[in-house]
Amino acid sequence: MSVLRSLEEKIAGLVEGTFGRVFRSEVRPVELARKLAKEMDEHRTVSVSRTYVPNEYVVWLSPQDRERYEGVEQSVIDELGAYLLEHARRERLALVSRPQIEFRTDERLALGEFGIQARLVRPADGAGGAGARDEHEARPADMGHTMVYSTSDRHQSALNEVGSGAAVARRRAIVVVGGKRLVVPPNGALIGRSRECDIVIDDSNVSRRHAEISPSGQSWLIQDLGSTNGVRVNGRHVDGPHPLESGDRVELGTVDIGFEVE
Repeated sequence: MSVLRSLEEKIAGLVEGTFGRVFRSEVRPVELARKLAKEMDEHRTVSVSRTYVPNEYVVWLSPQDRERYEGVEQSVIDELGAYLLEHARRERLALVSRPQIEFRTDERLALGEFGIQARLVRPADGAGGAGARDEHEARPADMGHTMVYSTSDRHQSALNEVGSGAAVARRRAIVVVGGKRLVVPPNGALIGRSRECDIVIDDSNVSRRHAEISPSGQSWLIQDLGSTNGVRVNGRHVDGPHPLESGDRVELGTVDIGFEVE
């Protein structure tokens, strides 16, 4: 059983009869868990001996979504914190304290949209043990930038762009794997062997979190996420973000993938 599925069942057990009422909203706990883990991964700070990740997270919800969590909010927060702790352990990431999560309301968000603000904060009075003693090596910045996600495929942008109406016209992206055509979500997709990825490739030559396809303006980018066997586009090895065009051939290890836009 995947960790995300286990999380979903734990939360269902916590709220019992209120589960159906609470989670009729478009923002579900499992979606929050995935994006919280994504923010943790994307804000890594490498020190001499450790890789630090944010330990404080603010989740911004629309008034309608926040209202649906009434009565079970703290239970959901506790489970999300436990999920982040387990994610950091599996990925061998360092935390200077147990993950702290807070829900807040933002009137500018529509139903199904939510923002996440992640930052690394030193515990007061030197708490945190060895991790806190080594923290000065990482020199973490206050990562106050808030990313906004939409579970209804509307758009993704910085918080100060919410409600601006500046949606980007972008053609739909499709990857072709083993003869199957899979649509890339508008906000991008993680590709890998892990069942937590958006596009799962069950091949031993593919890393658990191998690569990410993400939107950029009116086009798309692919980036290696530190995989074992690398990423190639049209036969050429790529390291950082690399633009994709319709008809490109992408290799993840020995797995060949077609990329199309329509």
